[in-house]
Amino acid sequence: MRDLSFVWLEITGKCQLACEHCYADSGASGTDGVMTLEDWSSVIDQAAGLGTSMVQFIGGEPTLHRGLPDLVGHALGRRLQVEVFSNLVHVSPQLWDVFAQPGVQLATSYYADGADQHESITKGRGSYTRTKANIAEAVRRSIPLRVGLIDMSDGQRVEGARAELAALGVTGEVRVDRLRQVGRGVRTSSPDLSQLCGHCGRGKVAVASDGSVWPCVFSRWLPVGNVRHDSLTDILTGPPMAETSMRLAAQFGPRLPEGAVCVPRMCDPQCGPSCGPACEPMNNCTPVGACVPTEY
Repeated sequence: MRDLSFVWLEITGKCQLACEHCYADSGASGTDGVMTLEDWSSVIDQAAGLGTSMVQFIGGEPTLHRGLPDLVGHALGRRLQVEVFSNLVHVSPQLWDVFAQPGVQLATSYYADGADQHESITKGRGSYTRTKANIAEAVRRSIPLRVGLIDMSDGQRVEGARAELAALGVTGEVRVDRLRQVGRGVRTSSPDLSQLCGHCGRGKVAVASDGSVWPCVFSRWLPVGNVRHDSLTDILTGPPMAETSMRLAAQFGPRLPEGAVCVPRMCDPQCGPSCGPACEPMNNCTPVGACVPTEY
């Protein structure tokens, strides 16, 4: 890998919710893993040294990790842009102050315009009202926010959710994605390359709470190394990464042709990260080829 522009930092597997499609299989039984604050800080330092422009803290629910404020501060100190992907079920006053810092933005998932459908997916009683209220609070505080609408099934009120977000004042990126068959999202088949967009590892990698490194958070069955044993540079230039890149190139081609769309049709991972933050200019989802969804 020549250039590293974006890194997912999956700092915890803990979550108050148990979303039925969660690619990370997160929940109340999850843990912060074995990575210490020093380990995470080292990864951030290494990423910055490799030219990374943005890191995204994700989980699980990253706000449940006690070290999140310190890690955000460390990333900002390395002149990195920061995104926190949260379910926004609970945000403490301290975390609102963290999120309000220049260089920090939020992302969240939303499912419908009512508690019935939203909570049937999140499995969290009261999560609809709390997430909605915290979206409104982020808007009130002028904290940059983007939202992923995950289309899970026929009859889901996705367009109603989109309209509700607009009424709340959300002006950032709002995109719709489909269910990905990874983690609890598996329905008819085991995870495979068909669930990926074809850009895994192209300027982006994910680091897990056990130190594992993947080409992206969806490609969890394709580990290419562990930051507890090797440097990020050695991992990105090592044989496992090269072999995985060859597998991905064989599946998707070495480069998407100009004008092509991603497979599947957009780069937004379903309960988490978009490729948008890794792109320049911001929110232009074209890191390689043309990875722009045909509709929003």
